[in-house]
Amino acid sequence: MQIHTITWTNNRVKIIDQRLLPLKLRYEYIDTVRQMWRAIRELRIRGAPAIGIASAFGVYLGVRHWHGKDPEKFYQRVCAVADYLATARPTAVNLFWALEKVKNLIRSSLTQSVPELKKMLLSLALALLEDDRRRCQAIGSYGAKLLPQRCSVLTHCNAGALATAGIGTALAVIYTAQKQGKKIKVFADETRPLLQGARLTAWELMQSHVDVTLICDNMAGTLMAQGNIHAVLVGADRICVSGDFANKVGTYALAVLAHHHRVKFYVAAPLSSFDPNLRSGKDIPIEFRPPDEVTTFANKRCAPPNLKVYNPAFDVTPARFVTAFITERGIITPPFTAKIKKLLKS
Repeated sequence: MQIHTITWTNNRVKIIDQRLLPLKLRYEYIDTVRQMWRAIRELRIRGAPAIGIASAFGVYLGVRHWHGKDPEKFYQRVCAVADYLATARPTAVNLFWALEKVKNLIRSSLTQSVPELKKMLLSLALALLEDDRRRCQAIGSYGAKLLPQRCSVLTHCNAGALATAGIGTALAVIYTAQKQGKKIKVFADETRPLLQGARLTAWELMQSHVDVTLICDNMAGTLMAQGNIHAVLVGADRICVSGDFANKVGTYALAVLAHHHRVKFYVAAPLSSFDPNLRSGKDIPIEFRPPDEVTTFANKRCAPPNLKVYNPAFDVTPARFVTAFITERGIITPPFTAKIKKLLKS
């Protein structure tokens, strides 16, 4: 089954409402920037590359009915809409990367008419969508080379087609390796508290007939100790030039366990997930989510009332625990800083 997380159809954005998976596959149509903001904030669409693309479409939706004729004022409107979308979620740098591309495009094209500028915005969003598909394919091709003919891989959260416009980042490696005839077995962390591993990754892998086994997050160490995991493969929401990176909370613990058990730890992400302005993971802004994501389960409360809750959506993993980064431009191995800087400038 081919999964299309986000598409442009009939002058609207079409997304999969990921809150309903795996029990229901429902598509939602988005016509306004406010709807797009809510879709990103409420995790109807999620995954760093996907929300970057969504934000570019969101800007277009926010200005397409603007009636002014002054390109300068149109640019101001574009910036206001982009700044609004930037408040949806703080950690994934792809969101801000895409919004900067949008603003730079209009700022450098102010000699054009407003109708032409609107067309350019839509063209950019469509180009980012197609570009992400190509990036995913390339990540899969490079990453598959790292996996042996028979391999058991552990993954966390969802870094597949549901997180991108293509076949994914971490899961692209698995899909590509399987197409090459490699025997890949995947262990998917459930990924508390929102169960992206259980609800999304397990469902997505099953659609592609990948051998997948679901585990609770706290079972990963046992599997590694038993020698049942050959590699950990995750995505990323923001990567510093040092190689420190943020990903779904629980990733740091996996990296420490992998380091202790001498299991290779790979991070698959496009270059749009690298932040050239941040050197240390300490500077990555971490999103905190509502308490009820932890205190309820299947819409039923599972914790005492008035209980304090600590619910960061992401954690930061130091570069020293990363075996390699898998990008659309190739594999980056330690030491990372100089190589990452060079790749981002090229």
